[in-house]
Amino acid sequence: MTRINLLPWRQMARKEKQREFVSIGIGAILLMGAIIFYVHLHMSGLISDQNTRNDFMDDEIQRVDNQIKEIKGLEAERDRLLAKMKVVQQLQTSRSRIVHIVDELEKRLPESVYLTMVKQAGGELLLQGVAPSNASVSSFMRNLDASDWFENPRLEVIQVVEKTDEKTKEVLRGSQFTLHVKQTGVEDEEQKNKDGSKAKAGTKT
Repeated sequence: MTRINLLPWRQMARKEKQREFVSIGIGAILLMGAIIFYVHLHMSGLISDQNTRNDFMDDEIQRVDNQIKEIKGLEAERDRLLAKMKVVQQLQTSRSRIVHIVDELEKRLPESVYLTMVKQAGGELLLQGVAPSNASVSSFMRNLDASDWFENPRLEVIQVVEKTDEKTKEVLRGSQFTLHVKQTGVEDEEQKNKDGSKAKAGTKT
């Protein structure tokens, strides 16, 4: 028995178009999903690479910071060593100078004049002593002024003192004095040491 399809051909065409639309829609959705997935993977890769570079930069910055700290520590140690060397040099210079000063003072002391105190303050000496007369003190000051090691002696105090000799019971009179005198060449040596320190520092930097 022959069967006859009674469905109109327009209705079949409409359904075919619907299936095509659905297929296209599904394909577009799948393509969009693939694109989104690819973009996500690409962005994740870029972010991962950037994080790797950031970690590398952080490590390098930390390494450079440690090197800077080490260099600063070495510079501080260098400064401490230079300061110690300067002190040692000054002590050696002062030791030699003190020997000459003591020897020169002994040479310049007039007869019967003796010192009770010698004090050094920078480039100046404070001298205290006893002399048989004011004339002896004046002679001592002239001797100091004529020396190559001293200059500009300045009398601060001079007073007459009396002392009784226990054996003879004789009253002895003398002059007790305090005077200041500058050492020659001290300022030149200090300036020379400063210039030498600056030259060393400039060479090392």
